[in-house]
Amino acid sequence: MKKIVLCLSLALGALVLQAKEVVIDVRTAQEYAQGHIPGAINIDHSVIGQEISRANVGKDDAVILYCRSGRRSAVAQDALKKLGFTRTENFGSMEEASKLLKKP
Repeated sequence: MKKIVLCLSLALGALVLQAKEVVIDVRTAQEYAQGHIPGAINIDHSVIGQEISRANVGKDDAVILYCRSGRRSAVAQDALKKLGFTRTENFGSMEEASKLLKKP
């Protein structure tokens, strides 16, 4: 029994190590082109369910979402949760997300 628990713990640890943090700007492409958080990828909130797999984002990755005010990122977060994404966070506006991402 101890060996099984140890193996499961090691396997879960390996999955966590493979998971990555992804910052997604869910505004339109035009809004994104006018300015965005460095390193953020752009997937419009209205098509996030269809486009998330093309961005190579896994369901266990930490997904941070932001938009102009937080409303569209909330819609995107709900869509991702329905698809089985387990680690989503709505950081609200781009300004708020910038602040939260800079914290140590």
